[in-house]
Amino acid sequence: MPRPPRTLYPDAMYHVWANGNRNCAIFEDADDREFLLALVKHCGGEDGWICHGYCQMTTHYHLLVQTPEPNLDRAMHRLNSSYAHWFNKRHGHSGHLFKRRYGCEPVERDQYLLELARYIVLNPVRARMCRHPGDWPWSSYRATAGLIAAPAFLDDDWLVRVFNEDVSEGRRRFVRFVDDGINGGARHP
Repeated sequence: MPRPPRTLYPDAMYHVWANGNRNCAIFEDADDREFLLALVKHCGGEDGWICHGYCQMTTHYHLLVQTPEPNLDRAMHRLNSSYAHWFNKRHGHSGHLFKRRYGCEPVERDQYLLELARYIVLNPVRARMCRHPGDWPWSSYRATAGLIAAPAFLDDDWLVRVFNEDVSEGRRRFVRFVDDGINGGARHP
């Protein structure tokens, strides 16, 4: 039985994720992680969607993306299939890299958007892979917090301005909001 098509919307915000097949690693080294980020830039750029946040774990990844056109499915198919083909060839594997097609959930409320932005960057902290999201180099936290320059595919200013129109104050509020999540704040939105 074929899967039902997803309902996609123009000018929508989505939480997108993909999990490794059998919970296996989808990243074996930094080159794998860099290649996926290059694909996010390329595939998203071709379809015009904008990345506002991301986190790469070991067995999965998360994206927070905005789609001016209802075409998330096309970009995500290219992203995951291109990455899986490259990964399998590079590491001498075969078969499915991802457990199933990507997951996505529309972000329809501002409060959910904030909780989701925090949830994404706190993934490595909650998995006990690091003590603070600033210690994890494979997420958008450090760019959004203003600790490093944002990669070309990441629109960190938009999320910062959700916290405050003044970029410096917005970054401070973002950091405080994420820190509150470390100290017992919200779990998965």
